[in-house]
Amino acid sequence: MAEISPQDMTAKVGEILGSSEWITVDQDMINKFADATGDHQFIHIDEEKAKLTPFGGTIAHGFLTLSLFPLMSAKSNMPRVAGVKMGVNYGGNKVRFLAPVRAGKRVRGHFKLLELTEKRPGQWQQTLEFTVEIEGEDKPALMAEWISQFFV
Repeated sequence: MAEISPQDMTAKVGEILGSSEWITVDQDMINKFADATGDHQFIHIDEEKAKLTPFGGTIAHGFLTLSLFPLMSAKSNMPRVAGVKMGVNYGGNKVRFLAPVRAGKRVRGHFKLLELTEKRPGQWQQTLEFTVEIEGEDKPALMAEWISQFFV
């Protein structure tokens, strides 16, 4: 994985930085997320009832799909900023859940750098466009503008 300075990364604003590996969203992952969040709606955890819905089976929580951002980022081919001591989520400008992720499907993330600015010496804020592709489907699961900060 290439490491570059924050200053060199600013030259990549407007560019697609990379994509992640495929990640399988299986029923076990969905069930664990339901337990962690308390969201036990039947479309996520009851395979028999979910078969009777337009989804045809269980689907991942939208927030589960969004929460895969750090994992997808870590498992991506994006260039890494050298010397990062810490990173934090700052928030999102937009999040749109566009298509359900059915249990057993594979997803991967695509990352485009929208903005990168130095807020204070050594404190950088970036905005990424994060798109989650569902293998074999035309419509993405979600698109988000996600803001994070890192410290070098």
